[in-house]
Amino acid sequence: MKLNFCTLFNSSYLSRGLLMYQSLERQCKNFHLYVFAFDDVCYEFFKKENYPNLTVVSLKEFEDPELLRIKPGRSAGEYCWTSASCTILYSIETFKLDNCTYIDADMYFYSDPKVLVEEMGSKSVLITEHRFTPEYRGSEIYGKYCVQFVTFKNDAKGMEVLRWWRNACIDWCYGRIEGGKFGDQKYLDDWTTRFEGVHELQYLGGGLAPWNLQQYLFENNNGKKTGTEKTSGKKFDAIFFHYHGLRFYNNEVVSLTGNDYEMTDDARAIFYFPYVKELLAVKKQLQTKLPGVNVDGATVPSPELPFTLKSSFIKYLKDTKRSLSNVFGKSMSSKLKHFHYFFYNTI
Repeated sequence: MKLNFCTLFNSSYLSRGLLMYQSLERQCKNFHLYVFAFDDVCYEFFKKENYPNLTVVSLKEFEDPELLRIKPGRSAGEYCWTSASCTILYSIETFKLDNCTYIDADMYFYSDPKVLVEEMGSKSVLITEHRFTPEYRGSEIYGKYCVQFVTFKNDAKGMEVLRWWRNACIDWCYGRIEGGKFGDQKYLDDWTTRFEGVHELQYLGGGLAPWNLQQYLFENNNGKKTGTEKTSGKKFDAIFFHYHGLRFYNNEVVSLTGNDYEMTDDARAIFYFPYVKELLAVKKQLQTKLPGVNVDGATVPSPELPFTLKSSFIKYLKDTKRSLSNVFGKSMSSKLKHFHYFFYNTI
């Protein structure tokens, strides 16, 4: 079965989007990616490069009267959320596809995602849980499911759900909680009961992200990245990792994710550091073709600088002065687990 994917991003996400495509090329034997280019630089780049298994769609081609009507009242982020369902519908209808999966541009594939789509069986829609680690489950108020890998078949049940979602997002899609809604993703909360033919992904290797990595032990195993669920001992191959919250700054600092999330040593070494290195390599290649274009979103200096031996020792002394209970470094240890700023040259 041929897997069809769609995604959306502009030139400030170009390095991430291109690397995501390259990871699909390495892992997926039979696929096509539809890139919805949200600015002219992004569109012209893909049009010129003419990558195999990739079709680029411009805003002029994609935006219909309803999207243009609501666009002025939505922020850039809200408009992207609004557009996600529309990109799937456009892809299926315009290119006559029998299936299409929306994927976020800041994802990376480590194994063939065919196993995830095959898990659907005869169902028509596939959705993926956030699978929040217990201390982050309060975030479920923003949605049980994540719009990161959402599959629709071009059949009656699949298209019913897709058109309902698209219309709902046109009506309301904002970055606030209101009336049981948040963005585009909280609409998914009741799909398994509202509609027939909706499957919730069970495979643990699909949907790895900063909000659930704490539940697993990771290792490199014969060329594969594998995980083990700590509570059950269940082993799995990593299919994709969602690098949500990773941000580059113009003082050669990268933040791996938001400081709310605890980072584990194995996740940092096995996933994050290699991903950042690849992004920096792709950025270097892109800069030769697009000089002067910001391809990674780095526009401001980092709000904090990475820890050095000296700064870590100063923080330790301050913590100890504040409370003798920190003399064994407990406070410092917690800060290190939640502090994700690194200089490029230390990765």
